[in-house]
This record gives sequence, C-alpha cells and structure tokens, in this order.
Amino acid sequence: MGLLPILFVIKWMFLIMSEHNYSSPKKSSYSQEIFYLADSIAAEFSKLPQVVAVVLAGSQTSLVFDDLSDLDFYVYLQEEISVDIRESIAKQFSDRSEINNQFWEPGDEWIDKNSGRSIDIMYRTLFWIEQQMNSVVIKHQASVGYSTCFWWNILYSKPLYDKNGWFRQLQIDAKQPYPEGLRRAIITKNYPILRNNISSYIHQIELAINRNDLVSINHRLSALIASYFDIIFAINYLPHPGEKRLIQFAQRFCSKLPIDMEERINKLILAISLTKGHDLIDQLNKLIDDLDVFLINEKVIKESKEVI
Repeated sequence: MGLLPILFVIKWMFLIMSEHNYSSPKKSSYSQEIFYLADSIAAEFSKLPQVVAVVLAGSQTSLVFDDLSDLDFYVYLQEEISVDIRESIAKQFSDRSEINNQFWEPGDEWIDKNSGRSIDIMYRTLFWIEQQMNSVVIKHQASVGYSTCFWWNILYSKPLYDKNGWFRQLQIDAKQPYPEGLRRAIITKNYPILRNNISSYIHQIELAINRNDLVSINHRLSALIASYFDIIFAINYLPHPGEKRLIQFAQRFCSKLPIDMEERINKLILAISLTKGHDLIDQLNKLIDDLDVFLINEKVIKESKEVI
C-alpha cells in the first residue's frame, strides 16, 4: 500500500471522528436525547439470545443530522427474531408501527410516542455483512454506484450492545487504508458508462428526451449522479456515505473535487424541468467535462479518456 492512501485515510478518520466536529451546544444536547432513546431500544434487543450486536448508524452518526433525521438501528443476528417478539418491543415505544417490512433490508419501523422520532430497525446476519465487507475491502469488487456504502456504514456505526466483541472486531477490520485496487476498480466500472460507452447514461438520456420520457430521464440521471459520486469518493480514498447529502459530504470530507461541482449539479437537476432537452444534455456534458479534467489531473484517465 502506497503512502498516499494511508495519508488520506488518516486525514479522513481525523476529520470525521474529531471532537471538534461536535462543538455546537445544540447538537450536543440533541445527541444526548437521541442516545438516551437509542440506549433504551438497544437494551430491549440485548435481552434476546439471537442478538449479537445492536448499533446506531445513519444520519445520527454521520455529523450531518438534523431535526428530520430518523434513528437507524442495525440488529446483528445469529438467528431470526420472531415477528411477535419484534412487535412486542415496538409496542413499548410506539402506538404506530410497521413490523416486518421487506422493501429494502428486512426491518421494522415505528414512531416513538414520546419524542415523535422515526425509528428504523434493520436486521442483518453476521455472515451477510461479513460477505459484504469481504467483497469490497478484500476482493475489491465495485458496483455501479454506492460501491463502498456498507464499509462506511460499519465504520461509522455506534455500538450500543456488543455481546462478545464481534462488532468491535468488525470495525477494527474495517479501519484500514483504502485499497488502491478498489479505488481503480470503482473508477473503471463507473467512469466509462457516464458518457463513453455505447450504452452510456448520456446516450440513454438522449433517447429518453427524444421519446419525451420524463420518467426515464429522471431514472437515468439519478444513476449517472450515483456513479459520479462513487468516482468522487474513490478518488479521495473515502468510503461512500450513502444516498443523502452527498454534496455536503463531498465538500466537507473530500480534499479534491472537480471545479464548480455543486453549481454544476444544481444546474443539472434544475434543467430536468426545462422543455428543451438540449439544455439538460449541455449541463450533463459540462459536468462530465469538468470531471474529465479532474481525473486527468489525478492521473487516473488518459487524455483519450481511457482509464489508466
């Protein structure tokens, strides 16, 4: 591992974990309220023999939470918990709940009756999350967008219960320099499909414009932005923080960014509502032109736009 990735990860760990990031009295008070509720919920799950660990993650541990942020819990299991038991826990805290949602990860959602805060409980097996980590950190397997989100999720989870130290060890294993092989794999997978390939996002968006298919335009543009940010975080040797507040995360934690990134993205999003499709394509090309210059300067693509 070269010196550059190590220096980046040290800086990144310091920025995110530094106590100076919690300097606001309002946020400190807010955190105390949140963590008291979180500890109470975790205590109920800790009574169950199936539960190995309970952690708090999401916005509450990412330094960009606000009054609208919910509480995201991950309950790590060696065996499933029955739906009846999960419902009985929810009823201790809520009069309004949804149990056994299967839309994303298996989970329960409820509204805390005292604070009015939204509670999201997600259930994971130990094997599943270990496989996710292994595929990224060890095997360097990239995705089309969001390649390293589970890595970020592990790194910035706050353990509330850890029966035998399993989650602590998982976090220790996760706190390693960003692999150069993973960085290049993410760029190789996500960069060509922005504009260079026959089936690139821009080509698909052009087709959608010609068909006056606004749903397809929105779908392909969202995918393009997902790949764009996957590249940005990889260039900075940072795991991807997820789907929310990406401009804020990038500006706060990335030391290198394409010129005028925020302005370009904002203009791109606003162009969706315009009637002339060429305005949207023009904004897309400007965004990717700036990314090209950025990646050439970082020596990860050639002037010919081939990934090095």
